[in-house]
Amino acid sequence: MKQEKVALNVNEVPKPQKWLILSLQHLFAMFGATILVPFLTGLSPAVALVSSGLGTLAYLLITKGKIPAYLGSSFAFIAPIIGATASGGVEGAMVGSFLAGIVYGLVALFIRLLGLNWLMRILPPIVVGPVIIVIGLGLASTAIDMAMYVPGIDEQVYSSTHFLVALVTLTVTIIASIFLRGFFGLIPILIGIVFGYIFSILQGIVDTSEIKAEWAEITSAGSIGEFFTAIFQKPDFIIPFVNYSPFEILSGEIILIMVPVALVTIAEHIGDQMVLSKVVGNNFIKKPGLHRSILGDGVATIIASFLGGPPNTTYGENIGVLSITRVFSVFVIGGAAVLALFFGFTGIITATISSIPSAVMGGVSILLFGIIASNGLRMLIDNQIDLSDKRNLIISSVILVIGIGGAFIQVTENLQIAGMALSALIGVTLNLLLPGKESGYGNGAMFEDTDVSENKEHVA
Repeated sequence: MKQEKVALNVNEVPKPQKWLILSLQHLFAMFGATILVPFLTGLSPAVALVSSGLGTLAYLLITKGKIPAYLGSSFAFIAPIIGATASGGVEGAMVGSFLAGIVYGLVALFIRLLGLNWLMRILPPIVVGPVIIVIGLGLASTAIDMAMYVPGIDEQVYSSTHFLVALVTLTVTIIASIFLRGFFGLIPILIGIVFGYIFSILQGIVDTSEIKAEWAEITSAGSIGEFFTAIFQKPDFIIPFVNYSPFEILSGEIILIMVPVALVTIAEHIGDQMVLSKVVGNNFIKKPGLHRSILGDGVATIIASFLGGPPNTTYGENIGVLSITRVFSVFVIGGAAVLALFFGFTGIITATISSIPSAVMGGVSILLFGIIASNGLRMLIDNQIDLSDKRNLIISSVILVIGIGGAFIQVTENLQIAGMALSALIGVTLNLLLPGKESGYGNGAMFEDTDVSENKEHVA
């Protein structure tokens, strides 16, 4: 089949007048999802934007500027961050994120030395698919709580106004996803958040005091220096050995909450790289190599942990932008990363983001968390996993019930293996122990090393 023509190839530099617009498009594609994660976990949206930008730039550097991938906040770590925060505060979550990044580095080293077969044995589709479903459905109650209840109080108080805002936001997001085309079809999450925010203002549930304070400071600036000081502000970074001592916070519970998730997100990352290879027409699994890509993802997560941001991962939203626009330039991706840094240091933007009601984010989350679960189903379908096989049926059933049901093992008074981490560990164990492992691989598409020829053709 004839390869579609490329508007800009991987290492081509766009013309100046187009560069900003193309980079903004990628920024908008990741923006809604990236700020949603800190909203749900209690982290700073500004720090998330900064860590996303820095992580993407680090990724581009590690992959030698050969993979046009944008990195944003990882949804898979939402529940683990909440659990680690309950155990050791935000600082504990950052220590766990750092360790997850180290796992990425170790897996990258093993892949460089041993290839992919060992990873396939540990994480076949029959394990990864159901765990991804657990990630999505395990967060379902969080989305509904944000949508239905008045935020900021200890007890749950139902609010028809908040639920209406959530449903309007959800409806607009769905309509934008289905019916809009072109540029606007790439940013349905952002469109839903904007419309939900406007509707929230009309319903009187938006606190604009911080925005007014920021604006008052800007308009009252008496000099250029004061003006720039009013606009640009340092985000609330949480830096190890400055704000806290990691060694005092590190615990077995934090390790067990955060580290197992890295194995699942690594499997997702490999899937993203396969899709990206087919979209661009270059085999990124071979060149610059999957080990570099995974290492870049891990370094981005470590950078985020040093700043107080959520772990990063390659974004499917931005792969969709690449697929539709056929603009594969890493310079466009780098431009989006620089813009994310700029937004993170802009006080008025941070204040505006912080004023978004939880009901708006809850409405968007209903769709996004469901999509995560659906992606787990899609992994089972794409890999042609036979659920009439008793072995596959047993593994998937046990993972789903343990993960969604909230089972946990109380190791010590302060050490607990729970939720997604427990379901992933049990899934891996069952897969290794039960006979007939071949059935869990399906058609083997998840880890196939597809020979995708490089596409040199482009439009002048």
